[in-house]
Amino acid sequence: MDLATLALVANDLRNEIGKVLVGQARAVDLIMASLLCGGHVLLEGVPGTGKTLLVQTLAGGMTLDFGRIQFTPDMMPGDILGTNLFNFQTNEFTLTPGPIFTQILLADEINRTPPKTQAALLQAMNERKVTIDRQTINLGSEFMVVATQNPLEQQGTYPLPEAQLDRFLFKLIIDYPQREEEIEVVRRHGRGTIMPELSQCGLRPVINAQGLKEARETVSSVMVSNEILTYIVDLIRATRSNPIIETGASPRAATMLASVARAWAALWGRNYVIPDDVKFLIKPLLRHRLIMTPGADMDGVTPDQAVDAILVQTPAPR
Repeated sequence: MDLATLALVANDLRNEIGKVLVGQARAVDLIMASLLCGGHVLLEGVPGTGKTLLVQTLAGGMTLDFGRIQFTPDMMPGDILGTNLFNFQTNEFTLTPGPIFTQILLADEINRTPPKTQAALLQAMNERKVTIDRQTINLGSEFMVVATQNPLEQQGTYPLPEAQLDRFLFKLIIDYPQREEEIEVVRRHGRGTIMPELSQCGLRPVINAQGLKEARETVSSVMVSNEILTYIVDLIRATRSNPIIETGASPRAATMLASVARAWAALWGRNYVIPDDVKFLIKPLLRHRLIMTPGADMDGVTPDQAVDAILVQTPAPR
């Protein structure tokens, strides 16, 4: 697959998603970029803003296996990974796989479950493998987690541990739609109170597992100059010396930023990364990784604002 074909496939996928979803074009593009570089995505927003529908529609545009876990406070790690059950007929233990054995996994309301259960996803997200009773099982290179969460100030939620957050490439904020978009939402889906059936919206898949593999190979060939690489590292290192940031971003963030910048350039048919790609991607990539100082929190300074200041202070290559 060449870059021109990849850009056409991406545009076809946007059009298919647009048959169901209204707006959220930026989130769709960022999730597609994450898919192209093998990243995971965290969606945050109040209930009813279309987070679950977004993931289901994206999966419907691809011929990949789709699975969903509805997280609850009483869920245990075995409910996600599966367990070995003794078979009295064969006198052997047989693995009963959990819902994690899929390609596109929707982890719905991930912060409704305690950290112990959230941690069941750590190995899967980092290595695309799971270990059950000392047996390690490969999930496949297509495995991707798209998790949704409600804002932490809502009742019945648990904060995600820093190690869990660091596995997500992006944290995207799904806000309320614009007025015209909301009118279109009601026009399309205002005939019933339940989520629309994707099959009734004319959604068709435009890419399969082999196509995704070829697209990722194309993305890996996108060029990142030494000047851009240096710019990425300087931005990440600046988060560790900023006085209003208590804990900055790790080297993992730098490698992820370089990787997704390649995917972002490829989405638009370019075989090279430009500074504007890095500037556009860095806030959703860092907002869940930075821990602000107590003083900054009291002053209402957000990670996005801290990143804006770092972008102003760090010279970009020409």
